[in-house]
Amino acid sequence: MGRRLDGKVIVVTGGTKGIGKGVAMMCAMEGATVVVGGRNEQDGARAVKEMKDVHDAEALFVQGDISREAACKQLIDETVGRYGRVDGLVNNAGIFPRGSMVNTSEELFDSIFAVNIKGAFFCSMYAIQSMQKTGGGSIVHMGSTNGYKGAKELAAYSCSKGAMLTLNRHIAAHYGRDRIRSNWVTVGWVASEGEIELHQNMGISEDDLHRKALTHVPSGRMQTPEDMAYGTVYLLSDESSQVTGTELHINGGLGL
Repeated sequence: MGRRLDGKVIVVTGGTKGIGKGVAMMCAMEGATVVVGGRNEQDGARAVKEMKDVHDAEALFVQGDISREAACKQLIDETVGRYGRVDGLVNNAGIFPRGSMVNTSEELFDSIFAVNIKGAFFCSMYAIQSMQKTGGGSIVHMGSTNGYKGAKELAAYSCSKGAMLTLNRHIAAHYGRDRIRSNWVTVGWVASEGEIELHQNMGISEDDLHRKALTHVPSGRMQTPEDMAYGTVYLLSDESSQVTGTELHINGGLGL
């Protein structure tokens, strides 16, 4: 690993734990100034402290709930106010409560779409407005294998990720002239805190999950936040200056 993000200001939504924290930490290691968005102030403070202590990075936490447009604007405004620009945005924040087509309530549907696609849309909007003034940038959307069809019990979540896939292509197609790139990462089955906790609440242990991955994932294992971070850093870096509108599958072959 080098310093592939030196001088860049990167915003990561949902960056206080799980995949988002893994991405934020690797961005810091690669020399970026990292702004972490999230709802939990204590988790945000811990993430920023870790980036500063471990990687001697410049880092900032901005508290907010990106299901509200005002919080999306605040996240980008505080970044620009502090550092003068946004070079990269990682739309990572997301929720994935269970619900099939026949038992998803309106309240559940609205909450999923508010975070997963409304938040990504408005964070992208304000980031693009800033990037247009400073010469461009890179937006990375943390997608899912569920965005193409989806598991039966993840109906609304799957539809929200399908909308994110369209958002990715829309930005890539219409803002390339502004030197703004947009790419999607197909997230596989990641052993994040949230995934482990969700299954533990259903009586399924972490060891059980890893045993299941041996047969359900072609690569033979669950993915890690670091697996996602490697690809995301590439898409944020100048190495990928001609890469836009793509779908980078970091899923161990899951869904093939």
